[in-house]
Amino acid sequence: MSEVKNILLVGVGGQGTILASKVLSEGLVEAGYDVKMSEIHGMSQRGGNVSTQIRYGKKVYSPIVGKGEADVIVAFEKMEALRWIEYLRHNGKMVVNDFEIPSVPILMGKAEYPEGILEELSEKGSVLVIKAAEIAEKLGNSKAMNIVLLGALVKAMNVDGVDWKKAIENNVKKGFEELNLKAFDAGYKL
Repeated sequence: MSEVKNILLVGVGGQGTILASKVLSEGLVEAGYDVKMSEIHGMSQRGGNVSTQIRYGKKVYSPIVGKGEADVIVAFEKMEALRWIEYLRHNGKMVVNDFEIPSVPILMGKAEYPEGILEELSEKGSVLVIKAAEIAEKLGNSKAMNIVLLGALVKAMNVDGVDWKKAIENNVKKGFEELNLKAFDAGYKL
């Protein structure tokens, strides 16, 4: 365990961003890391943005990830990836769900969903694009896309010695453990 690592998970309310963050944090704590997590719900029940900041290492003093400090950003929705790109450090990694959730202005016809987001993100750093909803749907439930993304994040973080199965089983609803374990494995293998 060396320096502090900074992870940012961003999405839209209802996508399971906070659940994925809780699983991640629990797994890291079990592995012996000092972990700090901060979550922000921006009108999340109305489709607003949700972000969680997780910092882990030998000793962590603050849960806040500043601009240009995130080692990894996981975006559960493409526009959220673009909104948070300034938080990615130089040579950082992004895991982006190729998924669109139109904002209220777009739904009202006052704006259009931006085109070329994935191309713009690729110009700014290392980006792994995943169709997590499609993968989760093939496993039986598109709502498991958050755990597909978590699996991809864990692979990108390259953290050893963590019992992710236990962390998932401790945090998902009873009866959904097997689905979520399959979703995690699918994301990890990407």
